[in-house]
Amino acid sequence: MAEKQEEPSNTQNGEPDNAEEGEEKKKKKLKREDLPPFEIVTGERLPAIFFKFQFRNVEYSSGRNKTFLCYVVETQGKESVTSRGYLEDEHAAAHAEMAFFNTILPKCESSLRYNITWYVSSSPCVTCADRITETLKKNKNLRLTIMVGRLFMWEDPEMQAALKKMKSAGCKLRIMKPQDFEYVWQNFVEQEEGEEAKAFVPWEDIQENFNYYEEKLAEILH
Repeated sequence: MAEKQEEPSNTQNGEPDNAEEGEEKKKKKLKREDLPPFEIVTGERLPAIFFKFQFRNVEYSSGRNKTFLCYVVETQGKESVTSRGYLEDEHAAAHAEMAFFNTILPKCESSLRYNITWYVSSSPCVTCADRITETLKKNKNLRLTIMVGRLFMWEDPEMQAALKKMKSAGCKLRIMKPQDFEYVWQNFVEQEEGEEAKAFVPWEDIQENFNYYEEKLAEILH
């Protein structure tokens, strides 16, 4: 069974380690009127420190209040085209899954077929799961596979029902295996400038936690 993860330092979570600075930042975050209503960080590669913390497949996701979504879009046709990148939640008002549908999906043509693969730090919330189901029902030219590091609120009946609807709509939901984390590391994580690409180093309980989540997902989707 997956072990409970210790609370991360602010530095691991991309926040100041100084208590005073952190408190000041919290106050600023509370002033929602000063924040744009929808802001998403995009790019081709995410910082290694974020990957190591946010994607770690622990059972209790303390401090992991963001979603990181790495995507691969394969266009089917005479000349197949592949595009990739990542999306990151910046504010609670925007989820990375919604950002994909609002910014990446409109670039897809209805006359072409697409195979889309997401590698996500955790499974979608109910609202995002419902949007995925709705999108797949409306766009028969899309094939979506979602690989997740962790299951989000998987014990909640409403969440379980939403995941089942995703499956019925044709979405393939899978738990990331150790080799999937390695794939993300190699293809979506920044390497130190001027250095050779570093090999992926699995954390101690990566296989055990995969087995745990795979069992829970099977119970939900049976």
